[in-house]
Amino acid sequence: STAIYSLYRRIRSDIDEHEGGMDVFSRGYEKFGFMRSAEGITYREWAPGADSAALVGDFNNWDPNADHMSKNDLGVWEIFLPNNADGSPPIPHGSRVKVRMDTPSGIKDSIPAWIKYSVQTPGDIPYNGIYYDPPEEEKYVFKHPQPKRPKSLRIYETHVGMSSPEPKINTYANFRDEVLPRIKRLGYNAVQIMAIQEHSYYGSFGYHVTNFFAPSSRFGSPEDLKSLIDRAHELGLVVLMDVVHSHASNNTLDGLNGFDGTDTHYFHGGSRGHHWMWDSRVFNYGNKEVIRFLLSNARWWLEEYKFDGFRFDGATSMMYTHHGLQVTFTGSYHEYFGFATDVDAVVYLMLMNDLIHGFYPEAVTIGEDVSGMPTFALPVQVGGVGFDYRLHMAVADKWIELLKGNDEAWEMGNIVHTLTNRRWLEKCVTYAESHDQALVGDKTIAFWLMDKDMYDFMALNGPSTPNIDRGIALHKMIRLITMGLGGEGYLNFMGNEFGHPEWIDFPRGPQVLPSGKFIPGNNNSYDKCRRRFDLGDAEFLRYHGMQQFDQAMQHLEEKYGFMTSDHQYVSRKHEEDKVIVFEKGDLVFVFNFHWSSSYFDYRVGCLKPGKYKVVLDSDAGLFGGFGRIHHTAEHFTSDCQHDNRPHSFSVYTPSRTCVVYAPMN
Repeated sequence: STAIYSLYRRIRSDIDEHEGGMDVFSRGYEKFGFMRSAEGITYREWAPGADSAALVGDFNNWDPNADHMSKNDLGVWEIFLPNNADGSPPIPHGSRVKVRMDTPSGIKDSIPAWIKYSVQTPGDIPYNGIYYDPPEEEKYVFKHPQPKRPKSLRIYETHVGMSSPEPKINTYANFRDEVLPRIKRLGYNAVQIMAIQEHSYYGSFGYHVTNFFAPSSRFGSPEDLKSLIDRAHELGLVVLMDVVHSHASNNTLDGLNGFDGTDTHYFHGGSRGHHWMWDSRVFNYGNKEVIRFLLSNARWWLEEYKFDGFRFDGATSMMYTHHGLQVTFTGSYHEYFGFATDVDAVVYLMLMNDLIHGFYPEAVTIGEDVSGMPTFALPVQVGGVGFDYRLHMAVADKWIELLKGNDEAWEMGNIVHTLTNRRWLEKCVTYAESHDQALVGDKTIAFWLMDKDMYDFMALNGPSTPNIDRGIALHKMIRLITMGLGGEGYLNFMGNEFGHPEWIDFPRGPQVLPSGKFIPGNNNSYDKCRRRFDLGDAEFLRYHGMQQFDQAMQHLEEKYGFMTSDHQYVSRKHEEDKVIVFEKGDLVFVFNFHWSSSYFDYRVGCLKPGKYKVVLDSDAGLFGGFGRIHHTAEHFTSDCQHDNRPHSFSVYTPSRTCVVYAPMN
């Protein structure tokens, strides 16, 4: 890892020496793409493989002979277009543009790599680049300051397109007006938005990016997105963007693949440049122009749109040439710093975190790493990769493993170990289930627990089943113990808070795979590409109790800050009783995972003497429970030591219930 750090220092000083420093280098969008001055418009594009280049579009009737570009020694093409005689810009705002290049693989029209907006005309297959430069009066002006970074992160993960209960593609404006107030009410303090960067294929969930600087036009205009983010800030929510720098779409019509007609332009050549599992292209992070493009991209979203930080997708895939696939990480250091490490990619992540934390000290960076790479979430200054948080995927995987079996066989010690097994001093964002589990063919926790019973037995005035009773009880317990012990941040994918019953199926037509296998489509239907928030809000359905519990859990964290409290102690992991007891700050959490045994006068240890009261009870009627616990009871501690704690008090702990106690003073 010292080799990695010295390479980072070398590239950093090269940027300082030859590129005017990190500040200038990371504002590549002021040098590439379209720049308007008082005299006209300059357009620049890095395309060393091309033999000739011309700017074409509506402005010159797509005439490839009208506006030829010239190329410098570094492979950068350039053209200056003076203003029209009447002083108006040579390219009208909102008009379509492309760059036509004569390349080693033929003549091709490409969307400029740094394009700020890209639109698919109805009826067209390919997208068109849009020259985006609205008049001053149409530009959105931010009115609200960005909130300070919260100590505990409670992230509500969203996708704009499917955020409506209606079967349609939702808009930035509707999300701003309908979804943001809901997130605030639910008690989350951060909203993470997927699928912002333009992607030609809707069904890619936003992970196959074609235009890196363009917010997806499916949901509205760049100004609409800005007003969404400003409204979130007004509500005190930080806005995180799910940014994709780990790979790029292999689409050659709309994206960067084969941009200048070569295989090795932005990407590695040969098999290393193709991600075999994702069917996408892999960036060459050792190329200075690629570093400029990606660093500038991160900065653009923070600067222009006022995002408050990023969740970096696929960091594991970047850091290893095997992409972390088909390998098991045991924690031995040679796995992290060995032949398979993509040193350039690790250095890129260090540069990116260095840039973000240097210029935007309040910004948050979360890296998705499944490997447990040491120093991943330590500062760059001490040789770390520099993320603020690691997205802790082991917990969700553990719940899947446990839910495949019977909960009567769950081991309390094993659950606690998975939740608390983290690298020293590295902060984690944890989650009980991932957004991928909500996709067609996979299973959410609610579906693992209740399966088909969810379709018939969720009305409060109708019959229940053992599956439903068990499912609703464990759904709440799994979420609270994950949040209570799993990390300094918590993430929930929209709809999962109330056990959303339907999976996500993006609209799609029939397709034939390269193997010749036929896959039927769903008639391009949006019926399963929406979120039925109406179910969580319906007071006559059992979903409502689950939603109310999640809301109470978020508000409890807001009040007590237990995810980031200095004090944590697990005093009991009792395998026969199936009980877990732990302290976070002043709170005492009691979980009884037993399927049938409830315990009277059950003694729980605590640190502080005094009176304790119930502050959250998963068995409350409001949360779809059986109301077995009296909330008015006061629990007095005695000085009798218990489970290595100086004080203790006794409680009634019903089966499949979690209760949180707080001191009364």
